[in-house]
Amino acid sequence: MITLQRDVPLRELEKLNQEIIHCRACPRLVRYREQVARDKRRSFLAWDYWGKPVPGFGDPRAELLILGLAPAAHGGNRTGRIFTGDRSGDFLYQALFRAGFANQPTSTNRDDGLALRNAYMAATLRCAPPANKPLPSELAKCRHFWERDLEILQPRAVLVLGSIAMRAYLGSLKERGQIAALAAFPFRHGASYELPGDLPRLFASYHPSQQNTFTGKLTDAMLFRVLRDIGNFLAR
Repeated sequence: MITLQRDVPLRELEKLNQEIIHCRACPRLVRYREQVARDKRRSFLAWDYWGKPVPGFGDPRAELLILGLAPAAHGGNRTGRIFTGDRSGDFLYQALFRAGFANQPTSTNRDDGLALRNAYMAATLRCAPPANKPLPSELAKCRHFWERDLEILQPRAVLVLGSIAMRAYLGSLKERGQIAALAAFPFRHGASYELPGDLPRLFASYHPSQQNTFTGKLTDAMLFRVLRDIGNFLAR
């Protein structure tokens, strides 16, 4: 009986991910992700692009849920795994490995042996958006997917990557009446908030986009400190 109970999150996440993969709710995103999969970048001509919504990835019994923005057109939309196949993912997974949340520092494809430890990856949008700019209506339609991730995992901590992910997460809590106002939790890198009731501890980081990492706005040391703080919190 204990084994069956422990397998429930895995089965529920697998079911959810199948629903995600087959979603066609946003016509603009469907057109774009499939166009990118056909008109491949020259350096990836040999790839069979994923070209579908990108499911969640990680440990089905994770205490940490990491909420990003959206797959990259030639990253997750190509490989089928979140934060995989682009420089943002290279940066993020190196930090996760260093902090003990991953078994290796690289993520190149869905069969590369990567496994997350006590962490699960989700996104506010599961399809690559044109110009990396999702519409509010698209974020709204996709919200139930990551909300369901939270319901299944019941994590002790949530890490939001960037202000858009943080607004989406807090906005969901406000609509459910679980917090009173978003202004009480301003976004800043390294922020950590104790939320009301039994809600997960909220941690915030700049998004590991090239715009942030190439300019030094987000460094390896900065992201590692956030992940170290999360690890210390979960170890209590």
